[in-house]
Amino acid sequence: QVQLVESGGGLVQAGGSLRLSCAASGRTFDRNAMGWFRQAPGREREFVAAINWNSDSTNYAASVKGRFTISRDNAKNTVDLQMNSLKPEDTAEYICAYDTYNFGLPGSRAYDYQYWGQGTQVTVSS
Repeated sequence: QVQLVESGGGLVQAGGSLRLSCAASGRTFDRNAMGWFRQAPGREREFVAAINWNSDSTNYAASVKGRFTISRDNAKNTVDLQMNSLKPEDTAEYICAYDTYNFGLPGSRAYDYQYWGQGTQVTVSS
């Protein structure tokens, strides 16, 4: 089992920045990938960004590319999401995800991931 705990959400004005963090604990898998998804009320969960086990491959949704940056620290078992130039449409609950085995580009589909965090709320005001 892998446990994921997110932190760093909050309220920010449009154009501002936030940094989310996700800490993984429990069992670890060598070739894992970690990602972020988001879900707004009444909408389906959507992919945001993902990173593979050694940080040499990342994947971003078109809507956040150039504004968000995903990174990880394997020594701390954490993955961060730096979000800049935030827009009101970025408002959602942001959820960390863990894929126990990844080869190549980290996945962008929810079913690529086996473990999920509880989420942290990000609200961007206009």
